[in-house]
Amino acid sequence: MTLVAGAFFGLMLLGLPIGFVLGIAGVIGLFQLGGTQFLAMAPKRFFEGLDMFTFMAMPFFILAGEIMNRSGITARLIDFANALVGYMRGGLAHSNMVASVMFAGMTGAAVSDAAAFGNTIVPAMVKQGYTRPFACAVTAAGSIIGPTIPPSNLMVIYGSLMGVSIAGLFAAGILPGLLIALLCMALIAAMGRRWGLPKGEGGPSLRLILSSFKSSIFAILMPVIILGGILGGIVTPTEAAALAVLYALFVGAVIYRSLRMSDMIDMLQRTAQITGVVFLIIASASILGWWMTFEQIPQMVAAGFLALSSDPTAIIAMILALLLIVGLFMDINAALIILAPVLVPLTKAIGMDPVHAGIMIILTLNISLMTPPVGACLFVLASVTGEKIEKISAALWPFLLVEVSILMVIAFWADLTLFIPRLLGF
Repeated sequence: MTLVAGAFFGLMLLGLPIGFVLGIAGVIGLFQLGGTQFLAMAPKRFFEGLDMFTFMAMPFFILAGEIMNRSGITARLIDFANALVGYMRGGLAHSNMVASVMFAGMTGAAVSDAAAFGNTIVPAMVKQGYTRPFACAVTAAGSIIGPTIPPSNLMVIYGSLMGVSIAGLFAAGILPGLLIALLCMALIAAMGRRWGLPKGEGGPSLRLILSSFKSSIFAILMPVIILGGILGGIVTPTEAAALAVLYALFVGAVIYRSLRMSDMIDMLQRTAQITGVVFLIIASASILGWWMTFEQIPQMVAAGFLALSSDPTAIIAMILALLLIVGLFMDINAALIILAPVLVPLTKAIGMDPVHAGIMIILTLNISLMTPPVGACLFVLASVTGEKIEKISAALWPFLLVEVSILMVIAFWADLTLFIPRLLGF
């Protein structure tokens, strides 16, 4: 066990990609268990780790996000959000949050949100008088709504690995995502009064709202179709993801006429790159996961936590602290794949509902997307806007405190988290 742990952390410190770190550590574990005979299991585990139909949803949702950005669907959503709240003090910051909610209902990816809004809303905010670090901080805070409100790639991974209803997880993610948006907007309103944030021109305009709604109606219908189909039991998450791609293609190519065939090659390449990285992590982690199961590490961790305290509140607090710390230094996909099999038995031992436990774990890791030193959304915004990560992080801390507070509410108030899933019969 010591050798595997040493290899894992040593290779991470050397900067090796996490997918290779997981695979090498897993292979070392297999060799340690049974020499070359056990090594023959590595290829089998590698491919079986990906042999789940639900994983097909991920590349489709990623491709749908790429199509939205290229076809102008994202820009139309931003225009509609701006018509709704852009007239307020801090209007563009509010628009950023509202657009993040709408964007979240289509792609389920925080990085896509950060990249799209980093190229569009951030420059507009800077032009209107916001500081670039603050504009990036608002975008980073809103980006984690993407993998919280359904559809969510992390929920697909968690549900597939742990045998939890993906539709149930999707339903449970709605309220936490909306809470993040509402409380961040409340924070922006408070900042607007205290710091005198820029105010949009004019006042609320029904004519402008109707005009932008008409222009973006086909984009707004997309999350309704996706979520309505999944939560209504009409389609599976995988089928809904494929439907999202077809709908985005139709709207971009036929309705808005902003897509060209040449765009498809680049979009497919980006989708393949992003999917390949995630799938390599999942497949490699399945090797290490088998070794951990064989060595009964999940049971040992659960026993260790329970030895410290048998109080459910204390155990939940320890789980949150562990995930927040791990998220500072590890890719969240890898952290989820490694830690979910370890922590889920512990949540069962204290009587947590599987869907509640899943949302708690996923939301905690989502927050890690906006925390240095390896927060993916910070790196995306830094590369897109040219702003330094340190300055973005300094402007981000009030939003971080708000979102951690929401996490505490979600973690310790099960009835709130499970209200919509129970309402829908999950």
